[in-house]
Amino acid sequence: HVQLVESGGGLVQDGGSLRLSCAASGDTFSKYSMGWFRQALGNEREFVAGISWTSTYTNYADSLEGRFTISRDNAKNTVYLQMNSLNPEDTAVYYCAARLWGYGSSSSNDYLHWGQGTQVTVSS
Repeated sequence: HVQLVESGGGLVQDGGSLRLSCAASGDTFSKYSMGWFRQALGNEREFVAGISWTSTYTNYADSLEGRFTISRDNAKNTVYLQMNSLNPEDTAVYYCAARLWGYGSSSSNDYLHWGQGTQVTVSS
């Protein structure tokens, strides 16, 4: 099965940008739809963005569309999350997740494979 490793998190100022990466290994990456989720301290995990295994369909949390962009590079076995205009409410651990085939579901229950997460902290 696929293994996932996130990177690119860190500390950024209010209004700044970050690009998260999630590198996959262990299986054919192009068979998997991918999702990004986040969990702030004391909160439940929430959907951020998803992308289909074909790359033709993307899905975003309503509150984040326009600031965040998900993309994938199958040649590099990597999915990305570009985050712009960050604010302190975006502070969370960000996780990538994989599901065989699929369309980029917003439900965490649809994903079987998860990375360990990367911390994003936005200072005011």
